[in-house]
Amino acid sequence: MKMVIFGLSVSSSWGNGHATLWRGLIRALSRRGWTIVFFERDVPYYAGARDLDTLEGGELVLYPDWAEVQPAAEREVADADVAIVTSYCPDAIAATDLIQEAPVALRVFYDLDTPVTLAHVRRGKLPAYIGPDGLRGFDLVLSYAGGPALAELRSALGARMTAPLHGHVDPERYRPAAANPDFAGDLSYLGTYAADRQAGVDRFLVQVARRRPDLRFVIGGAQYPQEFPWAGNIYFVRHLPPPDHPGFYASSRLTLNVTRHAMAEMGWCPSGRLFEAAACGAAIVTDVWPGFDTFFAAGEEIIPVETTENVIAALELSDEALRRIGRNARERVLAEHTSDRRAQELESILAQCGNAQRSSQPAAEAI
Repeated sequence: MKMVIFGLSVSSSWGNGHATLWRGLIRALSRRGWTIVFFERDVPYYAGARDLDTLEGGELVLYPDWAEVQPAAEREVADADVAIVTSYCPDAIAATDLIQEAPVALRVFYDLDTPVTLAHVRRGKLPAYIGPDGLRGFDLVLSYAGGPALAELRSALGARMTAPLHGHVDPERYRPAAANPDFAGDLSYLGTYAADRQAGVDRFLVQVARRRPDLRFVIGGAQYPQEFPWAGNIYFVRHLPPPDHPGFYASSRLTLNVTRHAMAEMGWCPSGRLFEAAACGAAIVTDVWPGFDTFFAAGEEIIPVETTENVIAALELSDEALRRIGRNARERVLAEHTSDRRAQELESILAQCGNAQRSSQPAAEAI
């Protein structure tokens, strides 16, 4: 089976959550016999922070502009079993036109940013990666978010068949590691700066740091502005490539997950960082959003927090209690949220979609 993907980035994890997800999923699919070709526009900001040159389990095609790569894209799609266009792909509309004109068995749109997409639609404006016909031309729309988002993709954008394909983690890349003294702290947070996460970062880390000057706090990520409310006990580590993530998580007693506003509001949309930290055996404190307890058991595998005081209380738990929570989270991830598990789910979804096409099932439905 052959799959062609037109995506945002797989070569650089700088400032985006797509890359590590695709790396894990492509490796898992290749082990299951798939041939994968990933098309990525070569842009300066990713080229300057590229942390992958060879795509393990697939072929990476970096291109300067669509006009130059279109002939190659047409050749690859011509014999593809599945062609996927993703959210935030800079040439998504051109790629959509290409695959809808080609004899592809299954045409798929994978929205890795469903809450953002639907927020645009509610404001009466389509995002740049969706054309005027919405999602009607795709056989299947995969969504990073589950729950009510699936129905809204059908009603608002005309998706014919929808299915959730949540985040995941490659446990060969994310696993317990030795602590790194450079990242040592009591509470850590790893994530690209985002204005719509800042209220949570302020409540669950900055305010905690101000009230507990005896503790050490560490933030790792990219794009943090100079006006960020730093404190004397908050330390910053500039963008970390994925191989450094396990050591980062291992170096603090607790790590924080803060969900972007649109994702938290919609629910059933766990951050990829959540699975990565859990796979490393980290004890996690997380903001609360609808459906989070369908991915991890509150109190046993993850610590939900709503206030600054909740985080302070979590920091006062014993080391053994935190280690137990981290172990439980890792066991849950290995059982349900690995890239191999998502690859199996994707194959099942694609098979169901193909069967539905052959049996002429109703045009709009959820798998």
